Amino acid sequence: MNIVKTMGQLLLAASLVISANVQAEVERFTDPYQMISVVADHAFSRLAQEKDNIKENPELLRTMVHEELLPYIDVRYAAFRVIGNHIRSTTEEERDAFVAAFQEYMISTYAGTFTLYRDQRVIVEPGQDVGNRRVATVRTRVIDPGKPDITIEFKLIRHRDSEYWQVFDMVAEGISLLDSKRAELGGMIRQQGLARVTELLQERAKLPIELAEPEE
Repeated sequence: MNIVKTMGQLLLAASLVISANVQAEVERFTDPYQMISVVADHAFSRLAQEKDNIKENPELLRTMVHEELLPYIDVRYAAFRVIGNHIRSTTEEERDAFVAAFQEYMISTYAGTFTLYRDQRVIVEPGQDVGNRRVATVRTRVIDPGKPDITIEFKLIRHRDSEYWQVFDMVAEGISLLDSKRAELGGMIRQQGLARVTELLQERAKLPIELAEPEE
């Protein structure tokens, strides 16, 4: 099994579910199930419409992710979770710089996974009453013709000072994206410091987006 390719396919599925066709204003959601359902409906049509342009210029995917994906992700919360206990030995300036670099790195990561789009579709579980909970999990099933279905759980948070939901993690087939990034970067932060890891993420984010070759 090609682990890198498999993770890429899982990330693509997540991207497709939580992307939306954002116009002048970003639509906010007080219902996490509605959020995932609505944005999923828009994701495939946008990718289909932009297919030819993306083929000529894959870098357009960065713009698509920035405009459509980021408004629905709590990047700062996710970045701080990646830093973990190391946050105690960092300055505010270092944390802010890391969040900015982490955001650009995730834009690059998701832009790359969008290149795996073929004809996938998503089924979102029926909504449930979340009451006063601040964290919710929405389960989905990604259907990719000719392949086994992929089960994905989206972790969303509603902060005390807001009534709106944002995604901070996804768990695909038991694999947490946030835990994976924490495992990948945590040791580096401990050994090299947050500032150095920030520089590394900035370098990675600058790598060009390349279209994925279709599977035979």
